[in-house]
Amino acid sequence: MKNEQKLLTYMEEHDLPAFYVSSPSNVRYISGYTGDDSYLLLTQEKNYFITDSRYTEQASYECPEYEILNWREAGTTVAGTIAKVVEEKGLKAVGFEADEVLFSSYRRMEEVIKAELVPTQNVIETFRAVKSEEELAYSRIACDIASRAFEKIIQDIRVGVTEKELASKLSHYMVMEGADTKPYGGILISGARTSLLHGIPSSKAIEYGDFVLMDYGCQYNGYLSDMTRTVVVGKATPKQKEVYRLEQQMVEDVEAVMRPGATGLEAYEASLKAIKGTEYEKYNYGGIGHGIGVFVHEIPFMGSNSTAILEEGNIVTVEPGIYIPGWGGVRIEDQVLITKDGIENLITARKELIEL
Repeated sequence: MKNEQKLLTYMEEHDLPAFYVSSPSNVRYISGYTGDDSYLLLTQEKNYFITDSRYTEQASYECPEYEILNWREAGTTVAGTIAKVVEEKGLKAVGFEADEVLFSSYRRMEEVIKAELVPTQNVIETFRAVKSEEELAYSRIACDIASRAFEKIIQDIRVGVTEKELASKLSHYMVMEGADTKPYGGILISGARTSLLHGIPSSKAIEYGDFVLMDYGCQYNGYLSDMTRTVVVGKATPKQKEVYRLEQQMVEDVEAVMRPGATGLEAYEASLKAIKGTEYEKYNYGGIGHGIGVFVHEIPFMGSNSTAILEEGNIVTVEPGIYIPGWGGVRIEDQVLITKDGIENLITARKELIEL
């Protein structure tokens, strides 16, 4: 079933004659379009692609089944373009993504669209959570590229090189290995800064004895990889070895419980077993994994407040961690496919403690 047909079926089941898609990730998932400034309006009779003159040619190539509407050429706004279709087709209601539409945009829609505006939440995101064979194939390649880049970057990590230099090289390696050239960001931090869960690469130079934490991934045909590995520059101290060993066990314990029907909360509780009663128990973080596909953080989410139930076909990261302010942290992150019997790890990069 084509992705747009999933949405059309949902619209029919919920008596929605039209649905407005504004999330860039959802536009790509539904239509296959890879550019910017893009919106969709789906109806049971016809699908409309709304953009401006910078992208009309690209849209005509990538979305030949859609009628292309240039909102600038029409001398109006995106909301005004939707309003014209609603009026021409006599549509009585329009569903929209409540989490994506800004309040100011909603007010404009209210003013010009003469139909009921129906807020929805996670409709397309729910479709995206279970991957097709094609999506799995693209995800595998993205994970393979990231894993190969890891083997390259560890050859460059040495005393005196800065975090920014290494982060730049890591991005370059992924593109040269076949990734899309549109990066989505990455974390490469060292020393005491490794306790920063989402630290930004800085001008800090690598020092002897540093942990170097790399949380990164790439895009292949729009599908993302996300992995983390932590290495030591020089010989690891006894404490570094202890924290790394506990982190390895946390990841293993989470992956051991992951299968269809397991909950995100069960996965989080499994992550705590290795550090229960130790001095490191208070240094964990409540979010330990998330779905990934055309966007880096999507449902299902695993953590202390999770209500998610894992399904066969989910692709989910596994990333518990230990983060000690002022000292540093360790995170190992895998990206796994939920299979009928358990999981398949899509990340092939080694996980033993590497001393460089």
